[in-house]
Amino acid sequence: MNKNISQTLEFMKAALKEANKAAKRNEVPVGAVLTDQSGKILSKNGNRVREMKDPTAHAELLVLRESSKLLNSDKLINCSIYTTLEPCAMCAMAISLARIKNLFYGAFDQKKGAVDNGPKIYASNSCQHKPNVFSGFYEKESEELLKIFFQDKR
Repeated sequence: MNKNISQTLEFMKAALKEANKAAKRNEVPVGAVLTDQSGKILSKNGNRVREMKDPTAHAELLVLRESSKLLNSDKLINCSIYTTLEPCAMCAMAISLARIKNLFYGAFDQKKGAVDNGPKIYASNSCQHKPNVFSGFYEKESEELLKIFFQDKR
């Protein structure tokens, strides 16, 4: 297997693990991992909206914040983010503002997604930085985790 594909799958598995942890905390099960250009994991986290009582505590924003502090920079150039769900508009724009090089995600989100669905943030002329986007990694596993979580809520 290609080293890049193997590494991508490894990081997506780590994001799924974070999503599972989020579900156990009664959070919407979304996980994210952020790596530097050498493939070193800088941060990983899952949604913490309820725990932190913060509507912006999405997994993607948490790893962006943690990595920015670690690197002492508001720009995360040449970094990659791996998330289990297509980012919402808030997260997609934050990924752009951080100058993330690559975005990998699992499941498409037809309701709140903003990359390949909805407002398609990176297709907008007002979006100055557009990361490389790769989708469908562990899509079924990510969807199943969300499906089970929301079934239990009904």
